[in-house]
Amino acid sequence: QVQLVESGGGLVQPGGSLRLSCAASGRTFSRSAMGWFRQAPGKEREFVAAMSWAGGEIYYGESVKGRFTISRDNAKNTAYLEMNSLKSEDTAVYYCTTGTLTTQHTKDYVYWGQGTQVTVSS
Repeated sequence: QVQLVESGGGLVQPGGSLRLSCAASGRTFSRSAMGWFRQAPGKEREFVAAMSWAGGEIYYGESVKGRFTISRDNAKNTAYLEMNSLKSEDTAVYYCTTGTLTTQHTKDYVYWGQGTQVTVSS
C-alpha cells in the first residue's frame, strides 16, 4: 500500500508559477514510476507528466511541454511538478500517482493522491 499526499496548489495569476509536491509513504517509493494528471470540471482526467523511478524516462503532455517540469527526490520520497507560464486552461485538480510503468495512461497507475486544486485567474 502507498499513500500519496499532494500539496502546493492555490490561486495564481496567468503567467505565474507554482510548485506542487507529492509526498509518498508506505511501500518503496524509489522503485515506482511517478505521474501527474489533472482533471478540470466536466472533463476527463488528463495526463500531465511522468517520470521513471531512476529518472531515465520522462514524458509530458503536449499542452504542458516547455512549461512544466517533473522531478523527484527518492531520498525524501517526494515528487514535484514545477509549473511555469501558467494559463487559465491549466486550472484543474492535480493528482499524483504511482505505479510500475511510466506511461501516459491512468489505467497503468495503481495509487492516487487526493488531489490539489490549481486555479489560474486574474
